[in-house]
Amino acid sequence: MSAQVGITVVNLSVLKNGRAEAARLSTLSRICDVLRCRPGDLITHAHTRPKEPPERS
Repeated sequence: MSAQVGITVVNLSVLKNGRAEAARLSTLSRICDVLRCRPGDLITHAHTRPKEPPERS
């Protein structure tokens, strides 16, 4: 599948395992073309709290 999408196996694995901080829309589009799905089938959103600054002593 990585060859069909045009990215390396390592980068595809990073996306698959949720370790990517970002993904290009063009990559997402190609993945959807290969899998015949929509972006919403691949992406979920988990609400997280903003990080609080460390306390100063």
